Amino acid sequence: MPGTFSQIYIQVVFAVKGRENLINNVWKDDLHKYIAGIIKGKEQKSIIVNGMPDHIHAFIGLRPSMSVSDLVRDIKNNSSKWINENRLIKGKFQWQEGYGAFSYSHSQIENVYNYILDQEEHHKQKTFKEEYVEFLRKFEIEHNEKYLFEWIE
Repeated sequence: MPGTFSQIYIQVVFAVKGRENLINNVWKDDLHKYIAGIIKGKEQKSIIVNGMPDHIHAFIGLRPSMSVSDLVRDIKNNSSKWINENRLIKGKFQWQEGYGAFSYSHSQIENVYNYILDQEEHHKQKTFKEEYVEFLRKFEIEHNEKYLFEWIE
C-alpha cells in the first residue's frame, strides 16, 4: 500500500487444545521457526516466537493490510498441519479455538521481546492461566472465565 505508514505491534497468545503439554523440547525450536516463517510468508514482521509445552507467544509487527484474526488462523492451521504431517506427536495435534491479542507501543518492544524470551523462567512462578488472566486484566479486556481456554486443573 503506497502512502500507508503504520506502527502496529501485537503479541498473540494461543494454546494447545485441552492445554496438553504436547510441544516437545526436541522440536519446539523448529516449531517456533516454522511459525515465524508463516508470519514472514504473510509479509508481516516476526519479532519473536516462543512458548511453553502448552502455549505459544508470537510478537508481530503487523501491517494494516492483514487482520489479526486472518493471521492467527493461518498460523494455527499451517503449524498444526506441519506438526501432524511430521508426526511429531501420537494422535492428532490441534490448537484450541480462540487467542489473545495485545497491542504495544514501539517503546515497549524490548520489554515484550524479553518477556517472551524468558517464558520458561516466568512460568516457574506463574501458571499459563494466571498469566493469561493477568493480561486480560492489565489490558482491561472484559471477559468471562467460562469462555476462556479449556483449563487443566
